[in-house]
Amino acid sequence: MAETIIVPQEHGPYHVKGDFRIVLSDGTELEGGGETWLCRCGLSKMKPFCDSTHKGGFVCDNAEMVARSGG
Repeated sequence: MAETIIVPQEHGPYHVKGDFRIVLSDGTELEGGGETWLCRCGLSKMKPFCDSTHKGGFVCDNAEMVARSGG
């Protein structure tokens, strides 16, 4: 299995590369793996995927993000 890397783009989406699965709240699984861009502005018409709507003014400075360990 290839490593999964998620990189938040400044003022934009999450760039996801590697092996991954996307499971929606109703249990539906979307094809994953390779590379995709996930919305984080909440305005995309293609959620969970980015449709570039964030270019209308979404602001999120990556310096504001805090590293946390999950678990």
